[in-house]
Amino acid sequence: MKTHRLARVAEVVREVAASTILFDLRDPRVKNVTVTRAEVSADLQHAKVFVSVMGSQKQQRDAMYGLNNAAGFIQSKLADRLMPRFLPVLLFVEDIGVKKSIEVMRILAEERKLRGEAEPESSSTVDDTPSDGEDNTDEDAEADNADATDPAPGQPK
Repeated sequence: MKTHRLARVAEVVREVAASTILFDLRDPRVKNVTVTRAEVSADLQHAKVFVSVMGSQKQQRDAMYGLNNAAGFIQSKLADRLMPRFLPVLLFVEDIGVKKSIEVMRILAEERKLRGEAEPESSSTVDDTPSDGEDNTDEDAEADNADATDPAPGQPK
């Protein structure tokens, strides 16, 4: 089967699953859920819907249990939108990529904070004063740029 068709079907599955979870699903266990992507098998029989769930471990477990229980309802919404010969059976899988990226960002922020505290102030700050004793200001730089673009005296502009 052509890959662009699989990609289109996967995108429809992702859109329908996301909108159904957000607007139509009334299960109190399913909250703080983001649909990240969907993968459809080549024969369109199965679809994996990857979701990211924020919250405690118990909330994540409950949300995944609620999503897998609501898979039939979400499939019926998918059948309304998609008219294939076979409707893919949905399987919800937790996508841990978002959590890993958040954890990496947290670790990097901690490392920057530690490095900022551990480095001495004199080496971490840059001395902006010129070493030859000249005081270059923004007006001097603008005047230098203006001189470079102005023609020499006596030359036409």
